[in-house]
Amino acid sequence: MNKLLLSSALLLASHFALADVNVESAYVRAVPPGQMNSAAFMQLKNEGPEDISLVAAKSQAAKNVELHTHTQDNGVMRMRQVSEISLPAGEAITLQPGGMHIMLIGLTQNLAAGENISLSLEFSDGSQQALEVPVEAIMPMPMEKMGDMKHMHEHKAQ
Repeated sequence: MNKLLLSSALLLASHFALADVNVESAYVRAVPPGQMNSAAFMQLKNEGPEDISLVAAKSQAAKNVELHTHTQDNGVMRMRQVSEISLPAGEAITLQPGGMHIMLIGLTQNLAAGENISLSLEFSDGSQQALEVPVEAIMPMPMEKMGDMKHMHEHKAQ
């Protein structure tokens, strides 16, 4: 009986494909020594037939790794933690400055341009993808483009 259950489980597992997500243009923002936070950006394309979500990320470069988004609230830009980032089947989602991104909080190492860090992505189907992500120097947004927007940071999952 146990062999039959095991065979059935293996057969079922072979029919369910795990996330087929193509990761492109991934990078982590370089920060000066002593800076405690950074962010990772990339394009995620769900090549599979089913909608899935990015539900977590991990890196030894930070104590905490969280999924975040930016929202406008009465002229105030707010960064907020989210529980997942939806990846509709056949579509590409861009994680970028000023939008959805992966926050690296409590850095455990310096992030200098030209280095790489390990980053693992976890999807709603239980699959994971390990990446080696380059650290790149990113120019900040010019002050004239920022206007008098205020940035606030909230750590609440939606």
